[in-house]
Amino acid sequence: MAAELETFRYDDRYPRLFFHAAIIWAVVGMSVGLWIAALLFLPSLNLPPYLSFGRLRPVHTNAVIFAFVGNMIFGGVYHSSQRLLKTRTFSDTLSKIHFWGWQAMICAAAVAYTVGITQAKEYAELPWMLDVVMTVLWVTFAINFFGTIAIRREKHLYVAIWFYLATIIAVAILHIGNNVAIPYSWLGSYSAYSGVKDALMQWWYGHNAVAFFLTTPYLGLMYYYLPKAANRPVFSYKLSILHFWALVFVYIWAGPHHLHYTALPEWAGTLGMLFSLVLWMPSWGGMVNGLFTLRGAWHKLRDDPVLKFMVVAVTYYGMSTFEGPMMAIKSVNAVSHYTDWTIGHVHAGTLGWNAFLSFGILYWAVPQLWKTKLFSVKLATTHFWIGTIGLVLYQISMWVAGITQWAMWRAFEPDGRLSYPDFIETVIAIVPMYWVRLAGGTLFLTGALLAVYNLYKTMAAAPADAFDEPEVKAAPLDLSSPAPGAVTAENTYDHAFYRLQYAIREGVHRVLERRFVVMTLLVTLAIAVGSLVEGVPMFTDDDNVKTIASVKPYTPLEVLGRDIYIREGCYTCHSQMVRPFTYETERYGEYSKAGEFIYDHPFQWGSKRTGPDLHRVGGKYPHLWHLRHMDDPPSTTPGSLMPHFPHLLSDPIDDQEIVAKMEALRTVGVPYTDGDIETAHDAVARQAKDVLDEIVSQQGPTEVEGKEILSLIAYLQRLGTDIKWQRPRRVPLADQVPVAAHQGGE
Repeated sequence: MAAELETFRYDDRYPRLFFHAAIIWAVVGMSVGLWIAALLFLPSLNLPPYLSFGRLRPVHTNAVIFAFVGNMIFGGVYHSSQRLLKTRTFSDTLSKIHFWGWQAMICAAAVAYTVGITQAKEYAELPWMLDVVMTVLWVTFAINFFGTIAIRREKHLYVAIWFYLATIIAVAILHIGNNVAIPYSWLGSYSAYSGVKDALMQWWYGHNAVAFFLTTPYLGLMYYYLPKAANRPVFSYKLSILHFWALVFVYIWAGPHHLHYTALPEWAGTLGMLFSLVLWMPSWGGMVNGLFTLRGAWHKLRDDPVLKFMVVAVTYYGMSTFEGPMMAIKSVNAVSHYTDWTIGHVHAGTLGWNAFLSFGILYWAVPQLWKTKLFSVKLATTHFWIGTIGLVLYQISMWVAGITQWAMWRAFEPDGRLSYPDFIETVIAIVPMYWVRLAGGTLFLTGALLAVYNLYKTMAAAPADAFDEPEVKAAPLDLSSPAPGAVTAENTYDHAFYRLQYAIREGVHRVLERRFVVMTLLVTLAIAVGSLVEGVPMFTDDDNVKTIASVKPYTPLEVLGRDIYIREGCYTCHSQMVRPFTYETERYGEYSKAGEFIYDHPFQWGSKRTGPDLHRVGGKYPHLWHLRHMDDPPSTTPGSLMPHFPHLLSDPIDDQEIVAKMEALRTVGVPYTDGDIETAHDAVARQAKDVLDEIVSQQGPTEVEGKEILSLIAYLQRLGTDIKWQRPRRVPLADQVPVAAHQGGE
C-alpha cells in the first residue's frame, strides 16, 4: 500500500540570502580585482600603507573565492539539496549561524589584509583566529548538510549530492592540514611547516582548493541547475559515476606540479605531473555530460541567456581542465610558471567557469525564488556578450604577456650575455597587455553590474506571497521496508546472495547511494590516499630535505624584517626561488637548495614574478640602495612600476612581540636558545644600529634611526647568503646614484 504523503515546507529564506550576498560580493571582488590590475602599471594609484597592491591582492582573491563563489555554493546547496532530498534543511538555526558568520568572517578578513595581518599562503592568508572561525562555520555547514541527508525522504542520492559531499569532506581536510600553525599573539602565527615541506603542503592545499572549492561544488550545481534550465535529464548516469570517482581520487595528487624545477624533490613533481595528465580525462567526462545534457534543447540557446551562460561555463570548464594538465607538463611549466600565463589560466577558470555558471544559476533561480519573471531577458543577453568579450580580452592578453615574459627572460646574445639583463625591461614590454587586461576586466565588471540591476529589478517585482515558504507533499522514507540485502519473511534465501542479486539488478552504485555513511567513508579514503602517498615521505625521509650546516636561523631583527616583508605583501610580486635554468642563474645567481629554507615559516617561493626574484639579493646592493628603492623605486630603477613604501621610513621598529615570536618559532623547530630569546631586544637594537651606521656612511639619512626600514633591509641583505657562491662584482653605490648613469637596478 502506498505510504501516506507528508506535508512540509522548504526553507528558501537562506538560499535567497546567500544568493543576495553572492551578488554583492561579486561586484566587490571584481571591483578590487580591477583596481589591483591597474595598480600593476599605474603605481601612483597605490595608497600606502593600507591600499597598496600587496595588501589588496588577498582582499580580491578572498572576496571572489570565499565571498562570491562561497555564497553561491551555499545558496545553491541549500536550495537544491532540499528538493533533491525531499525535505527541509536540517536546522534553520544552523543556517542562520552559517550565513551571518560567513559574512562576518569575510569582512574581518578584508580588514585584516588591509592592515597587513596575513599568513602569506595562496588562498589561505586568513590569520589563525579566522581560520578557527572558518573551521567552526564549515563544521556548522557540514552538520546541516549531513543532517538534511539523514532526514531525507528520497532514498537514493542524486549526483549533485555526491559532489557536495566530496566538497565538504575535502575542504575540511585541506583547510585543517595546511593551516596548522603556532600562534604568537591573538592574530599572528607561524606555519608549523617550513621551506620545502611548507611548499608541498601549501600547493597540496592551493591546487585542491581550486579542485574542491571552485570545481566539485560547481559540478554539483551544474548537475542540478543545467538540467533544470534545459528541462532535460542528465545525459549519462554511468558517465556521472565515472566522472565523480575519478575526479575525487585523481585531483588530490596533482598539487606538486606547481613546484616544478624548485627545491622540491623530483619524484614529487613528477608524480603531480602524471596525475595532472590523467585528470584531463575525467574532467572532460564532466564537460561532455554537461554539454550533451542539452541534446534536443540546442534551439533554446538563441533566446535563453541562462543556457548561454551555462554552455559557455561548461565549455570553459573543459578548456581550463585541458590547459591545466598541459601546464603541468614540465617543459610547458618551464614556460608558464612565474609568468602572466598562469594568471590568464586562473582567471579563465574563475571567470569563465565559476562566474558564468553563477550568473546562469542566478538568472534561473532568482525568478524561481522570488516567484516572478526575469526583469529583462534582453539585458541578460547583453550581459552575456559583454562578459564574453571581456573574458576573451583578459585571457588573450595574459597569454601574450606570459609568453613575452618567458621569451625575454631567457633571451641571450650571441656572446652569451643576457639580452635583457635589467628585469624592468621585461616589465615595461608587457604594459600594453596590462591595458588590454584592464579593458577586458572593465567589460566583465560592467556585465556584472548589469546583472545586479537586472536581478534586483526582478526581486523588486516579487508578489506579496513571494516569501511564503513553499508547501510540498512527499512520502516519508520508509525505513521499515527491506533495504537491499536485508533478510525478511518473504526473503528466505541466502542474505549475501540477495545482496549480490540486488546489486547486479540495480547497479552497485545505486546500492551505495542509499548508504551515505559508507559513501562518505569511501570519499574520505579516496582523498586520503594521494595525500598520504605524497606527504608521508616528505615528513619522514630526511633525504628529501638535506640540511646545510652553514644555514643559520634569522636574527631577531631579520625576523621582524621578514614579518614586514610578509605584511606588505612583497611575496605577491617577488619569488624567492632561483630555478636551475641557465638564464636564471645568470640573472640571479646560484640556484636555490632545499636546505636553505629549513627555517622559513612560512616559505616565500612565490607564484608570480611581477618583479625580479629575491633569493640571492643579499649583498647585491648597498643598504642605501634598498632604502631609496623602498622610498622611491624609480630613483634606483628608472621606469619601475613598484609601489613606494614611505611609511617604512617613519614607522618605528616594534619589537614588543619579538620574544613571543622567537618562542613560537622555536616550537616549530627553529633552534633558538634561551639566551637568544632573552637577549632578543638588545640584539634588535644592536643590529639596527649596524645597518644605520652603514647607511650613514653611504651618505644616507640619519632620520631613519629605529625605523622599520632597517629591519627590512637586514632581512633582504640576509637572503641567499647562507651558502658560499660567486657573485659578479657589485656595482659601486657612486655609479648607481644618481641613476641617470645607471639603468641596471632591479
